[in-house]
Amino acid sequence: MSTNPSKDRASLCCFSFADGRQCRTPRCSAHPHFCVQHARKEAQAVAAQKAGNDISTYLNNNNYLSACDLSLALAQLFSCVAQGLIKPKTATTLAYLGQTLLLSIPIARHEYTNAFGTDSWRDAIRSSFADPDPVPDEDPDPVASTKKSSTQ
Repeated sequence: MSTNPSKDRASLCCFSFADGRQCRTPRCSAHPHFCVQHARKEAQAVAAQKAGNDISTYLNNNNYLSACDLSLALAQLFSCVAQGLIKPKTATTLAYLGQTLLLSIPIARHEYTNAFGTDSWRDAIRSSFADPDPVPDEDPDPVASTKKSSTQ
């Protein structure tokens, strides 16, 4: 039985522990539901989730996982660890998995080229990358084009 009247309970943290107990710390003024400690843990969890989503975008963009994709993902991972968004132990595991994936690329290439040929491998790689942005048509001599338009 709670010894706090219901209006006093409304000013306490809403975090519930796994065993059903509820935190009895007063709510943080900056958070609508949690105390300072639980608000900080929630913010860290949200930041870690966002960092994980950012890293995974480099690994889910296409059908082929290139060394460039892995390099970008590891750079993002490095940044997230430096900012304290991902725990070093988790980063170590992810870096190890990245290294394992990197080592599998030559094996996958060998398998694919033996089955379908070198040109098919190159076509598969080429099709997995987005086309670079086309360069707009530029007039090599803007003065000459000005003269043409003024004489017409």
